[in-house]
Amino acid sequence: MTIKGIDVSSFQSEQYRTDGFAFVFIKITEGTTYTNPKWVAQRKTARDAGMVTGFYHFVRPGSFEAQADFFLSKITLADGDILAFDWEDRGVSNSFKDSWIKRVQRRAPGHKTVLYCNRDFWLNRDTTSFAGDGLWIAQYNGRPGRPDIQHPWLFHQYTDQPVDTNVGNFKDKVALRGWSTHRELASFG
Repeated sequence: MTIKGIDVSSFQSEQYRTDGFAFVFIKITEGTTYTNPKWVAQRKTARDAGMVTGFYHFVRPGSFEAQADFFLSKITLADGDILAFDWEDRGVSNSFKDSWIKRVQRRAPGHKTVLYCNRDFWLNRDTTSFAGDGLWIAQYNGRPGRPDIQHPWLFHQYTDQPVDTNVGNFKDKVALRGWSTHRELASFG
């Protein structure tokens, strides 16, 4: 069984649809200069609806330290918040990806940190299979919860119509919340 969620950025409204969704990932930053101007209101929408919240950084070439620190400087984290590294820029190396995730894990202990990338990046660019605390895979294959990869995954972004929609590989929202707060270690599947 899987649960549904969405991800939002400044392209979406501050008041987005939440019914039927257990979680949301919200874009906070990109590179070292951009901050989503809607993210605080988007977080309030999620929290008011009782959704598990995650936040992501869209990485650009440059310093992994500066980008990790910039991302973390924008957020006051709450228990159970999930952090994500959005790896879509071909100018960002595999070692940068690994180093950013490890830095965020060290600087934000107690918070799960996941890797977001598409199937092509995972199969053809990734050389370490390091995804932090879990893999968030994007593949629009028309089969929610069945990405074409062998590696265990936690989240599958399966469409961008009408908004980026995902399934989480968790029994229910309680299991996701338990995983995100470290109370249940084997809660997905």
